[in-house]
Amino acid sequence: MPRAGISTSRVIEEAETVVDEVGLPGLTLATIAARLGVQIPSLYKHVAGMTALQTEVAIRAKNELALTLARASVGRAGDDAILAISVAYRSWAKQHPGRYATTQRATESGSESNVEATRAVLRVVTDAFVAYDLEGDDLIDAIRALRSTLHGFIELELAGGFGLPVDVDRSFERAVLGLTAAFKHWQDMSGGQSADRA
Repeated sequence: MPRAGISTSRVIEEAETVVDEVGLPGLTLATIAARLGVQIPSLYKHVAGMTALQTEVAIRAKNELALTLARASVGRAGDDAILAISVAYRSWAKQHPGRYATTQRATESGSESNVEATRAVLRVVTDAFVAYDLEGDDLIDAIRALRSTLHGFIELELAGGFGLPVDVDRSFERAVLGLTAAFKHWQDMSGGQSADRA
């Protein structure tokens, strides 16, 4: 029988704490077992292994991120919506750096819960793009551009990469608004690809 007071949820919650404290590379079954006062084999009664544990952390992180972004975007559209979800995304990532890292991996099709959690985040972001009238590859390209910009900025910020005496929040907002300006003309930037496909 599993040790009293130890449950699957408790194991995952401890893993969330560990990744935010020491980073994803520091998450090991040995660390979790020691913090919970159990032997490593006891954890296998709750999780199938390290990969499964990381997946569970990622699922919960994505669902929480989706909810955070949805709350930030309520009643907003266009540039205002993109800026709101970007600010919320950055804030959440900075508060939960380890959990944020688990959300960045491409989702494997084998975990339906993980796929659905990824879709939950994507739905919020896609809804924020409605005002730009983008679809298909154009929409995917725009979402990737936003995601890449946010991730690069966040990673640099978390690593202490911004040392110049200019307000970082201001730089972040201008980066996002620069993208929203581009999104208004996104379809015009497809260049020769559209002609080749025609």
